[in-house]
Amino acid sequence: MTTCLGLESTAHTLSAGVVDDAGSILGVASDTYVPDEGGLHPLKTSIHHVDCFQSVVERALGQAGTALAGIDVVAFSQGPGLGPCLRVGASVARALATFLGVPIVGVNHCVAHVEIGRLACKVDDPLTLYVSGGNTIVSAFDCGRYQVFGETLDIALGNMLDAFAREAGLRHPGGPKVEALARQSVTYVDLPYTVKGMDLALSGLLTSAVNALPGHPIADVAFSLQETSFSMVAEVTERALAHTEKREVLLTGGVAANGRLQEMIRLVSEGHGATFHAVPRALAGDNGAMIAWTGMLQFKQSGGIPVEDTGIIPRWRLDQVPITWRS
Repeated sequence: MTTCLGLESTAHTLSAGVVDDAGSILGVASDTYVPDEGGLHPLKTSIHHVDCFQSVVERALGQAGTALAGIDVVAFSQGPGLGPCLRVGASVARALATFLGVPIVGVNHCVAHVEIGRLACKVDDPLTLYVSGGNTIVSAFDCGRYQVFGETLDIALGNMLDAFAREAGLRHPGGPKVEALARQSVTYVDLPYTVKGMDLALSGLLTSAVNALPGHPIADVAFSLQETSFSMVAEVTERALAHTEKREVLLTGGVAANGRLQEMIRLVSEGHGATFHAVPRALAGDNGAMIAWTGMLQFKQSGGIPVEDTGIIPRWRLDQVPITWRS
């Protein structure tokens, strides 16, 4: 049995995961930086990661019932993400791989969200809606890569929800709080709906929602914000599904935990005769298991990479990654 230790450090969460080559998740431990006010400050977040990486790795190894010496491969999130945060994970991964004398693998964070969803939901070839704090992407595998069929032109869905929550006086992370408020209302406040071909834009929607707060109950605005933004991603997903004719739809990423979004994408899927799958809540947000598993897939296909090739890639797109482990 081969075991891989994965380190995730793209944004607010420092996480470690241990998986084996059969796809068993042996251990996952995380520590998330929560700012006292405002959004994420990259430097402060990276300092948090430096302070907690040892305890996080030790907890993941403890859950897996293995010592550090039992690790065969080290994987890390190489990008995309916040530069200072990515550097922490990359530095720890290099140190551990060098100390242990084992191969190291750099993983694309977006690909990892897709692969952990495929593993956990037991789906083979889905159309994927990946929604998180940093990304909003509709993709599917074709011609050796995860091709992007639609994406945000400005801010990501999770970022938009968090930013609205901050303006409404709600603490980070804002997405779950917005979801809870939205359940309290069915009154729609008119907000802009911006879909441009296969892409969408959310910054104007955010501004309008914030401007609506003084004149409307916060629950009404939260409900309207969710209904509008989720309808936008559902439209793009449906158009991509009709084009690709995939028989499975996967919802993954941190915002995949939202019940209303799941409901909408399920209806879209069923309307086209496709099965709907949402990544389990425990694996929806950023986590080390998804990095470990994707690192394992890459390692089994191509081996490790030279240390000189482990520099971070903050703007590494999903569709730039050869998916060598899929035919």
